[in-house]
This record gives sequence, structure tokens and C-alpha cells, in this order.
Amino acid sequence: MAKKLPSKYLKAGVAIVGAGPAGLTAAIALAQAGLETALVAKRAPEIDNRTTALLAGSVTALETLGVWQHCSALAAPLRVMRIIDDTVRLLRAPEVSFTASDINLNAFGYNIENRHLVAALEHRAAELPSLARIEDTARTVEIGETKAGVTLLDGTIIEAPLVIGADGRKSLCRAAAGIDTEGWRYPQTALTLTLRHSRPHRDISTEFHTESGPFTLVPLPGLRSSLVCVVDHMNAERLSALDDATLAHEIERRAHSILGKFVIEPGRGIFPLAVETAKRFGENRVALIGEAAHVIPPIGAQGLNLGLRDAATISELAIAAHRSGHDIGEPDLLTRYDTLRRIDITSRTFAVDLLNRTLLSGFLPFQGARGFGLYLMERIAPLRRVIMREGVAPTTQPRLMRGEAL
Repeated sequence: MAKKLPSKYLKAGVAIVGAGPAGLTAAIALAQAGLETALVAKRAPEIDNRTTALLAGSVTALETLGVWQHCSALAAPLRVMRIIDDTVRLLRAPEVSFTASDINLNAFGYNIENRHLVAALEHRAAELPSLARIEDTARTVEIGETKAGVTLLDGTIIEAPLVIGADGRKSLCRAAAGIDTEGWRYPQTALTLTLRHSRPHRDISTEFHTESGPFTLVPLPGLRSSLVCVVDHMNAERLSALDDATLAHEIERRAHSILGKFVIEPGRGIFPLAVETAKRFGENRVALIGEAAHVIPPIGAQGLNLGLRDAATISELAIAAHRSGHDIGEPDLLTRYDTLRRIDITSRTFAVDLLNRTLLSGFLPFQGARGFGLYLMERIAPLRRVIMREGVAPTTQPRLMRGEAL
């Protein structure tokens, strides 16, 4: 006797769980190529007041997907990145500035508020007939031999040969695939907020290196910037409890008044710093992207840019397999995905971790190594250009990041 199907039963080429920027990007890339895609996630009930510094490759990918035109006017270019050693230690590094024009770029990237980026992605997603947006929550994910099934709270089952987990740090998809994680926590918390200031930022992102971590001001359109202030847990609690006027004065002091007077805008975020990496990025018909795959501190604008490269990579592999008539959730494809993403994610995590640890460490050789490294970058232009190119665009990038349609 045939198995009785539930009243709500859907089939898709790919099911994506999670509709943050990485999940939406994967959904758009797959559906734009004609692959029937189901995107499962409720819309966020709260406005996300955080911002994202999209590096040049990510902007190119969004242009290629028809997204960037919907939000480019709301983003600020990052033409110069400046690092200032603001420690009081014996060995201090020189100030270093990286200029996009030195590597023939108009800007390293663009800083945009997450709410504007997500709105642009959702606008483009709504235009694609091959993309079904299902506003419900995934309850379970079950893995079969040839398919995976995503069961929603309302009982609907979505069946697909591949499930993409874009469902964040506590990923249901990752748990269903039996993938463990490894990582560590830092004795630090990031305070994030947006502010207005009296002096122009001139498209310059400024990162002060302090003994507690980076203090970074990133341009937004007009006389506005976003702030990521990394401090120890106790100071984070103290700062977050300050009223707007007192906090603005404290931020101005820490910024040495380079942008004049500050006014704090509504919406503060507090995020304990940690690293968590999945031991496999793809297994058992599940591919992990974004924070389901990796979590790193908000240092160096790497987190979401890594997630967008995840989305571009799995989309490229899935589309190629679909067009050649292969199973898009087969083990070989997921192994290839894991291999392609492993070096990029591991190297960026290592670089962010190393920078953070050298700031926290009172060990003199560590301080000297960090200072000497920045000195070499400041003095040797070819080295500085190589580092800038690799920071903005890894040597091997998915096709979307190169402006090639899938």
C-alpha cells in the first residue's frame, strides 16, 4: 500500500532553512538559474540595527544577482581603511592606511545597514517565479537516502535532494546532519551601534587597536557611521547601561574626536565574542552556510562576506549538477563544497583570531610581531597591495564574486 502523504506536501529542487542575507543570496542564485527553490523562514519581528561592510566581491555578486540596484544608494563606500595603535604598551605599531585606488578599486566595499540589505534581497527574491517563500518555522529535518524532508510547524513537509542550512548558530539543519562544531570563546564582548557625528568621515574606516580589542568606526551615508567596540565583558555591561549622552561622550573620547561630536541612534547590540566552526560544511544532504557553518568575531569585515561566498559556492555546484542531470545532494558534491570552503574559512578565522590575540596579549614578543608586521605593510607598498587584494578578494572566488552569472 502506498504511503499516505500529509495534506501539505511540497517538492523542491532545493530547500533552504533561514532567510538572513546568506540564505536569501543562495535562494536568489538558485532560483535565478531556474532551480525550484523553497525558502523557509519567518520574517524577523524586530528591525536589525546592525550594519555590514560588504567587500568588493560581495558587491559584485549582488550586482550579478540583480540585488545591488535596490540598495546601493543606501550604502557608503569604503575608500580608505586606517589602523591606529591606541595601546599604551612599550612596543606600538605605526599608523597604517590602505587606499582602494592603490589596487585599482573605487572602494574596498560598501557599508550598509542590514535592514536595507535584507529588504533589497527580499525585493529581488519576490521577483523570481522559481522561488517559493514559505513563512513558517522548520520543526524537524529528516535525512533519507535520496531526499531530505523539512517539516514545518504547521505540518507541511518539504522534500528536496538538498537542504541548505542558513539557520544560524543553533542550526537545526546542522544537528540533523550529525555535524559537530569546534571553537572557543574570548573574554570580550562587542558593543555595536549607529551614530551621527559633526565631522565628515570622508569614506575612511578607522580601526583603533586597544588592549581590549578593536574600536572601529565604519562610514555610512552622510554624517553617520557604525561602531564596533570590543571590550571585556564587564566594560561592555557598563557601557551598554550608559544613557545616550554619556555614551556619546565616552565614544568621542575613545575616538579622539576624529569625527567630532556624536549622537547615538536607537538600537544597541551586545555580542559575546566566540569562534565556532562546523567540522564539516556539507554532509548527509545538508550544506551549511553563514553562521550555521562558522562564527567569527566582528573584526575585519569577514563574517557575512564569508557567508555570501558560502552561498555562491553551493549555488554554483548545485546548479552545475542539476544541469548535468546529477543528484545535487550526493556525497561527492558536498565533499567538494567542504573542500572549496575549508581553506577560505580556516585562513580568515586564523587571521582574525591572531589579530585579536596579539591585542589581548601582554607578551612582549607578540606585541613586537604585530607592530613589526604593520610597520612592514606601511613601508613596503607591494606587500601592502598584496594584502589588500587578498583581504578584499581571495585568490580563488566563486563565479558570482567574479561577476559571472550562474
